[in-house]
Amino acid sequence: MTQSKRETERKYAAPPADDTAWLRELTGVDGVVSVVERGSEDLDAVYHDTEDLRLAGASATLRRRTGGHDAGWHLKLPLPGDSREEVQAPVSPTIPDDLRALALSRTRGAPMTPVVRVRSTRSTRDLLGRDDEKLAELTVDSVHAESLGATTTLAAWTEMEVELAEGADPAVLDLVDKALRNSGIERAPHSSKLARALEETGLGAPRLPDASAEKVVPGSAGDEVLRYVDEQVSALVDLDPAVRRDLPDAVHQFRVACRRLRSVLRSYRSVLDRAVTDPIRRELKWLGGELAEARDHEVLEERIRGRVEATPPELVLGPVAARLQAWHVAGTAEARRRTLDALNSPRYLALLDALAALTQQPPLRRKAAREPGKAMPKAILKEYDRLAARVTHALDLPPGKDLDVALHEARKAAKKARYATEPARASLGKPAKRLGKRVKALQKVLGDHQDSVVARDSLRKQAVAAHAAGEPGFTWGLLYGQEQAAAAERERQLPAAWARASKRRLRKRLAR
Repeated sequence: MTQSKRETERKYAAPPADDTAWLRELTGVDGVVSVVERGSEDLDAVYHDTEDLRLAGASATLRRRTGGHDAGWHLKLPLPGDSREEVQAPVSPTIPDDLRALALSRTRGAPMTPVVRVRSTRSTRDLLGRDDEKLAELTVDSVHAESLGATTTLAAWTEMEVELAEGADPAVLDLVDKALRNSGIERAPHSSKLARALEETGLGAPRLPDASAEKVVPGSAGDEVLRYVDEQVSALVDLDPAVRRDLPDAVHQFRVACRRLRSVLRSYRSVLDRAVTDPIRRELKWLGGELAEARDHEVLEERIRGRVEATPPELVLGPVAARLQAWHVAGTAEARRRTLDALNSPRYLALLDALAALTQQPPLRRKAAREPGKAMPKAILKEYDRLAARVTHALDLPPGKDLDVALHEARKAAKKARYATEPARASLGKPAKRLGKRVKALQKVLGDHQDSVVARDSLRKQAVAAHAAGEPGFTWGLLYGQEQAAAAERERQLPAAWARASKRRLRKRLAR
């Protein structure tokens, strides 16, 4: 059983043992009424990682710690800024399966073994506000580290850490930081004890594969595309633990990263060799498909439930809410099982390896060295042309199933065109941003239409099931009609949305 918490902290070089003037500065911090000593404790932590230090390379740590109030296994995952998420599990002889799974996107299944032992003697002070409200915790650690490889190397240092108390205003950290700097105490150069221990004991930085012999030209089209690819791969790796824990919106964001990667690898085949990227695109499509059921079910349930709740009570006939809830529970369980099966499969691990190789040894083509202004507009305009063909085809069709299919294809093409603009925004600037914004608005119209198509199919099935059970079908039919009207409204909006996205000047400015 695991539990998690968000920790926000800053590390500092510890002041000399005989210097206590900085403590007086802390009581002058706005909001800090007193600094109270809480005593000292001995901590003993063994850090685990892969042979090539993949966790450390991804700014994550896994340790087994004894001593202190929170003894146990701690997996720390990076968050923006000074924050990290710490997932805890009780002390056990081996790495808990739950934590091993949460680290999987970073270890890619490689075995983990002890790499560093860190023993600390910690003295703690609480920074208290009015009514003894805890604002932050200040600790000074006397640290002794040793490597646990074939040879043992020792290191020792002292460091200070200020951690924000739960529920406290983050501005407290800035105020404390200013007071400490005024006392001559500077921020520590290392983000964690493990990072410093790796350096001090000579284990060094994470050992990544040798870079590709074909260097990336700074500021080139290849540089821009690879930066975007790196961002999306990192997003997948970071979101994996959230998906496993079923956190809100995690599956949606994970699938968006999959789609963005698939799209950019397709759009920029002139930059990255498709012999390498096409197999990755196929596997990303498989992965997104395995998680589609979970996301689609979530969106559909929210849409239908919202319509039911907005319906006047006198028009809700029969056990509509109960039937919807039973359908939701059954569908969620099946979708969750399918998601976890995919994330725990050898196929997924192979995809993670392929993505790591793609970013570490990119298969650059000759055109990758070109300026972004020459190579990238062509890729964007190709996707735009595909979008234009699909929208033009859809606009010629009457309402019905053929139009529904055509609009869905146009929606997918809109996503590809929009995603193609994203790697180029840093170099092409406003023209790429403006085109992407217009296409996104078009995509929203098409997306709402497709959501209505899916909702109508589900509502029809619910009505059939209700009828078979002898329940009234009136409300299901009413909801079906509302979705029909919503789809018709999106079809009316489409020509205007396309007119705005297809203005010639958008493309002319892009190609300058």
